[in-house]
Amino acid sequence: MALMTLDAVCTFYGNIQALRNISLSVEEGEIVTLIGANGAGKTTTLMSICGITPVRSGRVLLDGTDITNIAPHRLVEMGVSQVPEGRRIFPQLTVTENLDMGAFLRKDKDGIRQDLEEVFSLFPRLAERRHQAGGTLSGGEQQMLAISRALMARPRILLLDEPSLGLAPLIVQHIFEIIKKINQERKTTIFLVEQNANMALKIAHKGYVLQNGSIKLEDTGERLLANEEVRKAYLGL
Repeated sequence: MALMTLDAVCTFYGNIQALRNISLSVEEGEIVTLIGANGAGKTTTLMSICGITPVRSGRVLLDGTDITNIAPHRLVEMGVSQVPEGRRIFPQLTVTENLDMGAFLRKDKDGIRQDLEEVFSLFPRLAERRHQAGGTLSGGEQQMLAISRALMARPRILLLDEPSLGLAPLIVQHIFEIIKKINQERKTTIFLVEQNANMALKIAHKGYVLQNGSIKLEDTGERLLANEEVRKAYLGL
């Protein structure tokens, strides 16, 4: 059984249909990516999973349990954490305080301290700036903080929305290396929504191509990288 499944999900903004019978699955331990052009419905897919944009029909399943339109805080309790597009850290709070917010629902103080040291090990730059206000960090550092804040909830599945957005190429490379490391070393399942198809497919076990609110292609990351249609439309080749 897949860790997360979307089964014929349809989502609307008023009378405008944004998602059309989206069906996909994320197996435990995988990195699965959803690629597509701007406006294809990638962020809407994540918002539908999280219950922020209500699903009109279809189902979202976590380990076989129907979580369709469940409250976002309940999802976090069940092991689903999202890193939103644009990072959305708390700019007035310090790095450490932002990370504490990620562990807000947890009561295990020893585990929280352990995870705090782990994310500082994962992102040494954050350790150096632990007392610095989040809003004073660079864009890349804020993305590191947003990912770390989500990890502080100890998720079973991490939802990442455009982690490369607005970042310099070298920082993007580093962020994707860290995403792969989180998957391999922390055994965290990852569902990655990303416009940088080349970077996403290189680290993904499986990928889906979204076009105008519908899934058009599904294959391994490696095969999609070699697919002529994908190369022309999304890789600029």
